[in-house]
Amino acid sequence: MDNVQLKQDIIDYSKEIGIDKIGFASADVFSELKERLRTQQSLGYQSGFEKGSIEERTEPERLLPEAKSIISIALAYPSRIKNAPKSSKDERRGVFCRASWGVDYHVVLREKLEKLNTFIKEKIPGASNKVMVDTGELSDRAVAERAGIGFSGKNTAIITPEFGSYVYLGELITNIPFVPDKPLADGCGSCTKCLDACPTGALVQGGQLNAQKCLAFQTQTKGFLDDEYRSKIGNFIYGFDTCQVVCPYNKNVDFHLHEELEPDPDVAKPKLKPMLRMSNREFKKTFGHIAGSWRGKKPLQRNALIALAHYRDESAVDEIIEVMNNDVRPVIRGTAAWALGKIGTDEAYRAIRKAMTKEEDEQVIVEMEKGLCFQQESSAR
Repeated sequence: MDNVQLKQDIIDYSKEIGIDKIGFASADVFSELKERLRTQQSLGYQSGFEKGSIEERTEPERLLPEAKSIISIALAYPSRIKNAPKSSKDERRGVFCRASWGVDYHVVLREKLEKLNTFIKEKIPGASNKVMVDTGELSDRAVAERAGIGFSGKNTAIITPEFGSYVYLGELITNIPFVPDKPLADGCGSCTKCLDACPTGALVQGGQLNAQKCLAFQTQTKGFLDDEYRSKIGNFIYGFDTCQVVCPYNKNVDFHLHEELEPDPDVAKPKLKPMLRMSNREFKKTFGHIAGSWRGKKPLQRNALIALAHYRDESAVDEIIEVMNNDVRPVIRGTAAWALGKIGTDEAYRAIRKAMTKEEDEQVIVEMEKGLCFQQESSAR
């Protein structure tokens, strides 16, 4: 079959199944990316969540030996919640970043890509394809940039002319040699709004991210959150997207094109206190369908405690004391003690002192001491 016609047929079919953007790229080695990844590795800037070796992440033929082309797709997601619930003094809420609203995008994109895969194989029975979404070895953003989906912004996100950076990305490697699309020109110019807004300096320079300092990464860690980040995540339960919000390309961008990606207001902005006592079953029922659940409930409960401390929510003191006294997980007990100190009521300080007489975990005791330090600081003012 004529590959030019096949390419157009794939483009037409992609629209039928609700793919918002599609582009075609060569399967050549991503040489520039390979050098960047080596630099990131040497500097200790990687998150540790990356899959595969640098070679596997930059050489498509290692993933599909007969690779000739890569098809990149993008789906736009909403940036605003319709009828978003508001926090009240006695019922504070956290928030998931926009990329975790609606059904887990890995599931949604994989379904679209599998349909493309089936369509191509029906047209070309000998086609060999490999589907990947985020958790695959290839860099979705590098592929999308080469395929002309968008340009790589200074905030390291792919920015599309139509949807800003509020897009999910996925790709399909194939042995069919398609004519590649042209990459877009860089559109950031002299703008540095994302760099200026990054609260931790994780955006080292335009296009370079120290993932270890990125708050989106920090919200997903499972241990104690470092002190320097606790005051900066605010009420974020999962992820952090300020570097996208401030981008001029995202101003007034809000697309609601896919029902499955629509946020449930009470899931995207959950009440914080109920999260503290959630069972595994309740957690899976409430959050199991969204991308932000992949690390389990412990990081999210830890972040919920920090958010309650951020609000200095005195109505939560009794429940946080209960967590500090009875939770079997040291990270949660210790963060609860720290949060109590941050909230700073007399009852909270008394509870920390009492709990310290029974606590055996050294790290938890350190957190209790930090909590009590807030009282000393308050008295010194």
